[in-house]
Amino acid sequence: MRKSVKRAFVPAIAAMLMLSVTACNSQKEAASGGKTAESGTPNNAGDTAKPVKLRIDWWGAQTRHDLTLKVLDLYTKQHPNVTFEPEYSGWDGYWDKLATEVAAKSAPDIYQMDPAYLNQYVTNNQLAEFKNVNTSDMEPSLLNTGKVNNKLYAIPLGKNINGMAYNKVLVNKLGITAPHNDWTWDEYFQFGRDAKAKLGKDSYALLDATTNIEMADMYQISQGKGSMILDNGKFNLDKDSFIQFQTIYVQLRKEGVVPPPEVSVTNQDLDPQNDLMVKNKVLIRQLYAAQSTALDSMSPGSYAMVTVPKGKQKGGWLTPSMYWSISSNSPNKAEAEKFIDWFINSNEAGDILGTSRGVPVSSKVLEHVSPSFSAADKLGVDLLTKGSQDAPPFPFIPEKWAGWRAKDYVTATEKLMFGKSTPEQAYNELVVMSKQYQ
Repeated sequence: MRKSVKRAFVPAIAAMLMLSVTACNSQKEAASGGKTAESGTPNNAGDTAKPVKLRIDWWGAQTRHDLTLKVLDLYTKQHPNVTFEPEYSGWDGYWDKLATEVAAKSAPDIYQMDPAYLNQYVTNNQLAEFKNVNTSDMEPSLLNTGKVNNKLYAIPLGKNINGMAYNKVLVNKLGITAPHNDWTWDEYFQFGRDAKAKLGKDSYALLDATTNIEMADMYQISQGKGSMILDNGKFNLDKDSFIQFQTIYVQLRKEGVVPPPEVSVTNQDLDPQNDLMVKNKVLIRQLYAAQSTALDSMSPGSYAMVTVPKGKQKGGWLTPSMYWSISSNSPNKAEAEKFIDWFINSNEAGDILGTSRGVPVSSKVLEHVSPSFSAADKLGVDLLTKGSQDAPPFPFIPEKWAGWRAKDYVTATEKLMFGKSTPEQAYNELVVMSKQYQ
């Protein structure tokens, strides 16, 4: 179990779950009614139950706001003594506002939490420990991301996983064996070589992962060496794994399996004009499960997804999209826990929310809502189903290492990609760069 360390924001999750963020603040009290709760203990107390008003905050786009308000309305109809005082906004400004409220000890009872800030809020004693939420239908590795020092402070609301997306239409035309789940890195690289043998001069099989730290990290994890940066902030770049991974890509560039550097640097993920796979310049690339809909929209029906290649173990980690947390100063902790339990375990809530916060975390709710998903949504769900079993822990990266991962790693590996250094020299440069963060 990880110790209490400050973590960095995960860009891929933000990209897929905070699109079209629009700042808006509002207050609204949910309506009352008289229904019995769908799951859990029925509310038979009626008007004699103690009235409770829960303040609740979250960030997101307008669609998420609208759907969440509908869920709050439904909960009040099923639990007439509970009403809500919701506030919501875009990502920008959310954390500044919340920090001000927390400092003044006027934080909401329930607020949306992100992996980037969880440890910080726990360290400052701002969050209450969960004790009575049913998490039995959630993957342990996903649930554990909400724990600090073996205590649960955040309930995941959606899940995601790293995978590989490929152009199934072109693969079929080439007549080569398609990628499959639980394949190995050797099979992945051989797929690239087999595809290149049938492609034209200006088409390539694999996206060059020389500068892609997530791909390299997944490779290292799959070798049983752990993440490049450990939860406790220790530098853990494995020399053998790094040199082996980068040496393979040096050879793939020579063979034309991956694009030349001047082409590779033009790639922009999920950009219709500049994504090399969307432009049919490469056949396969890394992608998160929740990005399946965005990818499919660019060429409907053209793509499929499989798990990240494995080595001695799996390399693609299961990730939380966001959490609900409860303020340590809330006078309504018990009622807040009851609501969150219902929020993640209720089929009715799942029907309303869909994938607005990512794929539902409860396996039972996911099974219930899956028939309503689009074919593109199901691509991501299938990947989650196949990849989440025995997935390695999500690598929480202490915030102090953000510069090394986002800037220094790219600087060193771009030199390598353009032939201005060797894998050994790149490794040594990264070690030297790491000193300022340790």
